[in-house]
Amino acid sequence: MKNYKIQPSILPGFMELLPKEQQIFNDIVKKITTVYEENGCLPMDTPVIEKSEVLLAKTAGETEKQVYSFKRGSNDLTLRFDLTVPAARFVAQYFNELTFPFKRYQVGKVYRGERNQRGRYREFYQCDVDIIGSNKLSINNDALVISMVSKGFKSIGLKDYKFQISNRKILSSILKEIGVIEIAETMTLIDKYEKIGPEVFTKSLNELVGNEKSNFVNEVMNIKGSNDEIITKLKELELKGKELEVGIEELKKVRDMLSILGVEDDEYIINLQIIRGLDYYTGTVFETFLTGNESYGSICSGGRYDNLAQNYTDNILPGVGISIGLTRLFFVLKEMGFIDNYEIKRSVDYLIIPIGNTLKYCGELCRKLQDNGKKVEIYLEDDKLKKKLNYANKLGIPKVILIGEDEVASGEIKIKDMVSGNESVLNYNQII
Repeated sequence: MKNYKIQPSILPGFMELLPKEQQIFNDIVKKITTVYEENGCLPMDTPVIEKSEVLLAKTAGETEKQVYSFKRGSNDLTLRFDLTVPAARFVAQYFNELTFPFKRYQVGKVYRGERNQRGRYREFYQCDVDIIGSNKLSINNDALVISMVSKGFKSIGLKDYKFQISNRKILSSILKEIGVIEIAETMTLIDKYEKIGPEVFTKSLNELVGNEKSNFVNEVMNIKGSNDEIITKLKELELKGKELEVGIEELKKVRDMLSILGVEDDEYIINLQIIRGLDYYTGTVFETFLTGNESYGSICSGGRYDNLAQNYTDNILPGVGISIGLTRLFFVLKEMGFIDNYEIKRSVDYLIIPIGNTLKYCGELCRKLQDNGKKVEIYLEDDKLKKKLNYANKLGIPKVILIGEDEVASGEIKIKDMVSGNESVLNYNQII
């Protein structure tokens, strides 16, 4: 009977990368997190599995429908759906051991049971940076997290992106002032504007709040112009609620601070349709799209949360965070051809090829080179020389060191340049 073989495959909504792609992915992460560290952010990590009561303490609606929850014995457990809620739990738990404002970054996998489609995954990497204060946190930090991502994108050579910025207080205040009762439902509908389109949105909004209120909300959401012109038009609205004034002033302060931090005017735009679906955002919100590839959705988003940790502690912990969806970003960059031209440092400088009984000598040379900062590997398989050289070519290793018994006796080392094909001979001390 023929042995049955299982066809190797992975579930839909998950991503795996080949080694060369993984090297590029890792390089992107390294460059972005280096920017975060250069701006004073500290690394941290949290468990993939949390208590359901912790993760779901302040979520509802769409978010709660997407989480992966399960029972283990008497414990209700949930896979983290983002890195922000675990960060809030972390800060509340270790409050007395942290220095505030606490600036942290984290890279990790999160899980959401979203409908599988191009660019959307059920398991994906996020790269978060958050700034959390004790009792208070300057609105300038909202601009700071955006500026760090701007620098991170530039560090990997990415130029065609646009931050879209708004403030939830503006629309929530307007809804209250014009007498909308179904505020939560309306805000949820506004968050779906891009997905469902203006016609379906308007029809749904009319049914929810009536034609007159719907027309006014639509007018506000579609205010156009430069960033300064949009702020001016908002100030000219006849509505004068305190929360509306605060929202507009916060938006202006973020805009001013972005300029101070070196974020160019063409990197961002105020878009009042941005509202963010997660339930814990309270002020500034932002999403980021790759120019010409907006159909894939936001590759970077976040916002202000005034007291996300209120379910875990009596300490007031306002914060602001921004998250890069690394897996979606990488997918879109591949689609754009960006990855094809992405250059990374060589993983190995030298491949040492033993010829004959020279393995001990090769091991000594390998250690010496590694002690001097070189990246070196030894080819250990008993293959023909042609196959060994082909191995170096396929991996892009630029130089091969050939060591036979003659080289050991003479103390001379033969080096082959795999790009030019030229060979040179150096003595042991020269190569070290």
